[in-house]
Amino acid sequence: MTTFQEARAFLLQNRTDYDKAVAGFKWPDQTTFNWALDWFDADLARDPQSKDRPGLWIVDTASNTDTKLSFATLSRRSNQVANFLRAQGLKRGDHLLLLLGNVVPLWETMLACIKLGVVIIPATTLLTPDELRDRLDRGRAKAVVAAEDQVAKFAALGDSGLTRVVAGPARDGWMAFDKSAEFPETFEPDGPTRADDPMLLYFTSGTTAKPKLVRHSQRSYPVGGLSTMYWLGLQPGDIHLNISSPGWAKHAWSCFFAPWNAGATVFVVNQPRFDAKSLLATIGRCGVTTLCAPPTVWRLFIQEKLADFKVSLREVCGAGEPLNPEVIDQVKSAWGLTIRDGYGQTETTAVAGNSPGQRLKVGSMGRPMPGYRIKVVDADGNPATEGEVALALGADRPAGLMQGYQTDDGKVSGADGDIYRSGDVVFVDDDGYLTFVGRADDVFKSSDYRISPFELESILLEHDLVAEAAVVPTPDPIRLALPKAYVLLTAGAEPSAETAVSIFRYVHTRLAPFKRIRRIELVTELPKTISGKIRRVHLRRLEHENDRSDKLRGTEFREEDFPELQALRSAGASGT
Repeated sequence: MTTFQEARAFLLQNRTDYDKAVAGFKWPDQTTFNWALDWFDADLARDPQSKDRPGLWIVDTASNTDTKLSFATLSRRSNQVANFLRAQGLKRGDHLLLLLGNVVPLWETMLACIKLGVVIIPATTLLTPDELRDRLDRGRAKAVVAAEDQVAKFAALGDSGLTRVVAGPARDGWMAFDKSAEFPETFEPDGPTRADDPMLLYFTSGTTAKPKLVRHSQRSYPVGGLSTMYWLGLQPGDIHLNISSPGWAKHAWSCFFAPWNAGATVFVVNQPRFDAKSLLATIGRCGVTTLCAPPTVWRLFIQEKLADFKVSLREVCGAGEPLNPEVIDQVKSAWGLTIRDGYGQTETTAVAGNSPGQRLKVGSMGRPMPGYRIKVVDADGNPATEGEVALALGADRPAGLMQGYQTDDGKVSGADGDIYRSGDVVFVDDDGYLTFVGRADDVFKSSDYRISPFELESILLEHDLVAEAAVVPTPDPIRLALPKAYVLLTAGAEPSAETAVSIFRYVHTRLAPFKRIRRIELVTELPKTISGKIRRVHLRRLEHENDRSDKLRGTEFREEDFPELQALRSAGASGT
């Protein structure tokens, strides 16, 4: 049997020897495993070498404060939170909605829930009340731990017996998170944790109107996170900054499991509004050694004079979508470091990447990470040089793959059979390097957020004047892409600016800021297949090529053209 500790040590020893790491790595195969108890508490929090190093370091630029907690302190505090939640009736298998920003209680609650066996539903604080209701209902949440500014959203949801905890002062119906400090600093589990017990439920955009529920186990994200640790090139003692918002899988990847698998410090910078210059100065001041950021952030970084910022960085990574050569070249020129791309999904940990020591190919997202066997297949499942990324299952099933998509009856599917199909299309060269081509479906990325056209279209169709709609990405120099809607109006509706504003207002009150439609084009016809399905691929091509001559083009309206929408734009600015 291979233990977590043995697998971790092997990858750290072969951090720059890709071939040896791939050939010799074996996933831990323990039948019982609780990462928070069996690794974080048992090893990390007791390691004498980590005694004087922070496990978590949060810099708040608004208050100009630094908060540092040791691994041992996090262990004790999460024990208190676990005992507090247990006292509220939470037990193994119950579900808890986590609705916090980058504050200490987020990490304490995550650890506490893992110890208890409580299933965590991470959620972004940008959700609307309707989206929250969906997560509470379909996620079967029994409790919620939320930030103060989230409490008002629950007023319209009624009292469904939900246990409510607020990271702030107690109020009617809400207990203060700080009350957990009154509970014991030691924790006794109610029994062993099975490695295949559920641990995380993520809501992720897909091709259906409602987000899918991705279920991960006590093994898949913690143990699977070893591949992410390897791709990032993390080592014990590193100070690791990952720029990602809570509620998204990448936050669990690189602000929780991967750095703590390595014994590195999780470093977080909270800014009222993203400021590249201030962030770069903080990275230098605090001695950050490893950095992972989405392309949106890298594009903002290079607008500054990078060479003027003295940094201690050893590893720099990008994830979300491919970076263009100009960004990579400018960072290398300023810092002598090459941004290494990686690839994975909410459904997985890091599947492929350019790990330290590998030869890099410009534009490629690298090769399969240790423990992952990738197959590139066509629609019929046959090997192809350009096709869908698929993962071998059965005996070769990677630990980092989800258990499946959870349905309303609690069952899971989508990750069984011979292979798991990712929905992502790549080109594979003779050396095994993968280059991203696009999505097999129409989901796209905007500022590193996954956008489901079908979900946005479903909201648009609720508007009285909208007959049909198609949402596609339109290129943007900073965000990579913005959601744009081609809209066919109902008979008699005026294709005017007033109509466009009415539609903007309607969708903005029903969608989180990162999903908001920023462009609307009112048209008289939408391209369709013989069977009547809208051909988004045609509209995507029009946007990509900026072709205004096509007969399908209509009148475009931009959100920023209307001062009356300024308040809504400002509210969504933090979603970049």
